[in-house]
Amino acid sequence: MMIADFRKAEGFTLIEVMIVVAIVAILAAVAFPAYTDYVVKTRRGVAAGCLMEYAQYMERFHTSFMNYKDGKDNAGNAIEVTLPVTACSTDLNSHYVFAFAAGQPTGTTFSITAIPQGIQATRDTRCGSLSINQLGTKAVSGTGSVATCW
Repeated sequence: MMIADFRKAEGFTLIEVMIVVAIVAILAAVAFPAYTDYVVKTRRGVAAGCLMEYAQYMERFHTSFMNYKDGKDNAGNAIEVTLPVTACSTDLNSHYVFAFAAGQPTGTTFSITAIPQGIQATRDTRCGSLSINQLGTKAVSGTGSVATCW
């Protein structure tokens, strides 16, 4: 007489594991591009904030010395304006370079630009460089609008 030995099977079948792997791959394919786009937009927003901070610095310099380019300290020593090292520019140093535009500043004008570097420049071609001037006018070098990039 034969006795059947029925034991409950435990674990996952190969088909079940393959279905789970396929679902995870689909989710990753959708989530990763969205995440990288979010990171690019966040860095651009921080760069815009840094530009605003630099514009405020330039206005304080103008208030103290009545021009944007140079002045004299209390001892009579000449001071030429340079962009200070700030926390936000330090945080972004591998993603953006902050600099005066060519020929800037003058006594009555300034234009500061945030130039994307490395992977930020590669992934953010729509906006490109961000800039602001003494009038508070914002600009972008890419094909995107100021409203979407700033």
